[in-house]
Amino acid sequence: MLAVLDQTVAKSPEGLRVAGDDGGSGVAALLEKFVTDYDGTVVVELESSCSLAYTVKKESPLLTRLFAVLDNIFCLFEGEFENVGLLKQQYGLNKTANEVVIVIEAYRTLRDRGAYPADQVVRDFHGKFAFVLYDNTNKSTFIAADPDGGIPFFWGCDPEGHLILSDNVDFLRLGCGKSFAPFPKGCFFSTKGGLQSYEHPLNELKPVPRVDSKGEVLGVTYKVDAQTKKGSSMPRVGSAADWSSQY
Repeated sequence: MLAVLDQTVAKSPEGLRVAGDDGGSGVAALLEKFVTDYDGTVVVELESSCSLAYTVKKESPLLTRLFAVLDNIFCLFEGEFENVGLLKQQYGLNKTANEVVIVIEAYRTLRDRGAYPADQVVRDFHGKFAFVLYDNTNKSTFIAADPDGGIPFFWGCDPEGHLILSDNVDFLRLGCGKSFAPFPKGCFFSTKGGLQSYEHPLNELKPVPRVDSKGEVLGVTYKVDAQTKKGSSMPRVGSAADWSSQY
């Protein structure tokens, strides 16, 4: 899977972009490469805000790739939930609902009703997973990966400031040069909230420099800072409108 998000939708975290790195092929070349490499690719381009590419070719028989669109919400999903039945019951979904539908419904519940904190919503997903969700109505994104890194999942920033995500690291090298890193385990990223840990929601995340075998600096990764708490506790607000504005 491949997702390209404009900086108005997903502003790259500080440090992910390596200073002075002008590498990267550009979005058009990146999407063309994906289509060339994988037969049967589906490409969705939503104006200049978001481009998504998806294929089931070369997928692992143990880790399913899924794509769905519901009420102008687009989602790419890879992996599997161990507690699908419980999640379908929690969100009032029918028996045929799969993981990608669950993610969309969980996001929609968070956005519209604010029944749970965002960290709890993602923490309830048990299994190996990575997903990129784009809400075309609100021009916003919601991205997450499991706590164990069960799915190869990477993100980076290209020279034009696009945030690029893929399960194939070669596309990050092509699109972002040195400005990429593994997506942080146990974390989620949203348009308004940025990068946060859902395993340790009260702790700050700190950037950790990455250096390759040649000693060259790459985009940083992010880890939970056990010594530093956020300035205040997680927000608890009374109205769905106020809560949704947090994410």
